[in-house]
Amino acid sequence: MNSRGDNPSVLLRRSGVRWRIFFLLLLLVSINYVDRASLSVALPVISAEFHLSAAQQGFLLSAFFWTYCAMQIPGGLLADWLKPRLMITAAAIIWGLFQCLGAGATSTAVLAFSRLGLGAAEGPVYPSASKLNAVWMPFKERGRGAALLDGGAPLGAAFGSVIIAALISALGSWRLAFLIAGLGTIACGALAWWYIRDTPQAHPSVNEAECAYIIEGQRDEYAEPTDHPVTNKQIFSSPSIWLMFVGWICCNTVWVGLLSWMPSYLANTQKLNISAVGGFSFIIFLSGFVGEIVGGSVLDFLIRRNVSRGIACRIVFGISAVIATTALFTVAYLHDITAIVVVLAIALFFTRWSNLYWAVPTMLVASEKVGLVGGSMNFGATAFNAITTILIGFIIRETGSYFYALMFFAMAGLLLLVCSLCIRYRPIRGDGNSAIVANLDSKFSS
Repeated sequence: MNSRGDNPSVLLRRSGVRWRIFFLLLLLVSINYVDRASLSVALPVISAEFHLSAAQQGFLLSAFFWTYCAMQIPGGLLADWLKPRLMITAAAIIWGLFQCLGAGATSTAVLAFSRLGLGAAEGPVYPSASKLNAVWMPFKERGRGAALLDGGAPLGAAFGSVIIAALISALGSWRLAFLIAGLGTIACGALAWWYIRDTPQAHPSVNEAECAYIIEGQRDEYAEPTDHPVTNKQIFSSPSIWLMFVGWICCNTVWVGLLSWMPSYLANTQKLNISAVGGFSFIIFLSGFVGEIVGGSVLDFLIRRNVSRGIACRIVFGISAVIATTALFTVAYLHDITAIVVVLAIALFFTRWSNLYWAVPTMLVASEKVGLVGGSMNFGATAFNAITTILIGFIIRETGSYFYALMFFAMAGLLLLVCSLCIRYRPIRGDGNSAIVANLDSKFSS
């Protein structure tokens, strides 16, 4: 790094557009999760109206994930081809329209169709935003970039729980609550088109100092010169890529399990009304948002202090997996509502540290491949989530308890720990022969 990145006088002159873009992405993803979590929050009311069993609820919750999963790889490829600004804007407007459609559902089939459309439209958002992280952020800021990108998930779930529950209580209608959420999404999509650009050079508000800082900060000291650009075959032959995929599946299993089933768990085991469920869910999910920002700051702090990328990631992901898994085991044996909320808040606080996996594709592949790799990573996770939401519904129905569901999530946390420790956080080399960066015996050398 030259003196440009360390001179305080230069720092003061930077325009800071990259942070405003990522705060806008935080808002967009937050609204994404307000829409996504709206069904979970309203599910007790919707289930009563449509007379749904636990298994039927599981199928309805899973509808979103099937199309969301199907759009991950196409969405990543489109982000690489059509550019992320267009993809993010189109996605937001279309998923807002489907949320409005859900508000008018007169049957379970129509509601399921709206969830299928919601999933398809939201699919390209994360791969596109991950590509923006690769293009807009220097390496030492990508942890916080990933935290802002994905921090909207618990923030949206937190405020979504309160907002949707409050709207349902105030308006006496889950339909009006869905309609308001959908219209807000469409407005945010228009805002994204107005402000986001695909590169720093294309943004009218980026000054020369910020542009130079970003370009300089993207020179990867871990990369080794090669005359052979890495191919897709080489990328998908890398053990680190597959470990990343499995680790992200495990992380997402814990998160989606809590997002989908926690409101029902609180309502059914503690006999709470919808307002109380919304309030407790807000506390738990807000803890997840704070945890994600803290985790991103810790990762960037370690990298700025010259801790190697591999060790820094293993520290952050290791702490996340160990504490979250312990908390999930513990909550299965608790009965007091206060203790349950506190332990679930701890579990989500540390679980969200592992959502910094969205920074890992930017460490392993060049920016022109980040959309594809990020989409592929999320494809596996969402495919598994679609099955998991149904499986958990059957487990609850057959056992009459949430105990084994919590054990399932805790085991996913253990596997997350193993995968996170085994990834080699270095760029995959296109040497013309193999994409295996190094064998697993040397994985801890980075």
